[in-house]
Amino acid sequence: MKTKHILLFFISSFCVLYSLQAQDSLKTKTDTLVVVKQKYGLRLGGDISKLLRTAFDGGYNGFEISSDLRFSKRFFVAAEIGFEDRDWDKDNLKSNVNGSYAKIGFDFNAYRNWLGMNNAITAGLRYGFSSFSQDLLSYPIYTTNTTFPTIIRDDPKSFSGLNASWIEFILAIKTEIWTNLYLSVNVQLKRMINEKTPENFDNLIVPGFNRTYDFSEFGVGYGYTISYLIPILNK
Repeated sequence: MKTKHILLFFISSFCVLYSLQAQDSLKTKTDTLVVVKQKYGLRLGGDISKLLRTAFDGGYNGFEISSDLRFSKRFFVAAEIGFEDRDWDKDNLKSNVNGSYAKIGFDFNAYRNWLGMNNAITAGLRYGFSSFSQDLLSYPIYTTNTTFPTIIRDDPKSFSGLNASWIEFILAIKTEIWTNLYLSVNVQLKRMINEKTPENFDNLIVPGFNRTYDFSEFGVGYGYTISYLIPILNK
């Protein structure tokens, strides 16, 4: 009987000690849980590639302001507005186009951040619209006679009230280089929906869309953006 009591005593003591140790371990794990808050806010920025091009390219003047607003864990409402004034001087054809544009759509963040990080790899869609004017400065006269040199006619013509709209797929990488300060790079694939062209001429460049092509409705673009996040709330 004494032996049984002794064994029961040791077994009970062992169970109590194990239970206390488990509780301490659980308490330690509970106490070390970290709550990480995600920032929700408005991010505003500008395309620095357009500013650099304005500074170093005499035939270009433009800017773009971008913004996005996070409304769920991975989705953002996004928009861009801008202005471009560009010269065209190729194949003896000279023209100038200037106008403004706007794009609106959404971005989806496909990147799963580590705790405390706010980087993003986003894929998005935009609807773009541009209103612009174009000046035809000089142009060659088409001829099949190769005996004489091509005749260049300097007869400036102005076309106003032009417009175009398109759908754009955009892929971007955003990196937080400082608290709430982001640097991003993006590439764009665009498809023209409709455009108003000048009489007996064509739109060589559409602000916001970039260069157009005779036998394709597609266009491409890129951008380098620096932006700042204005935190509105944490979740």
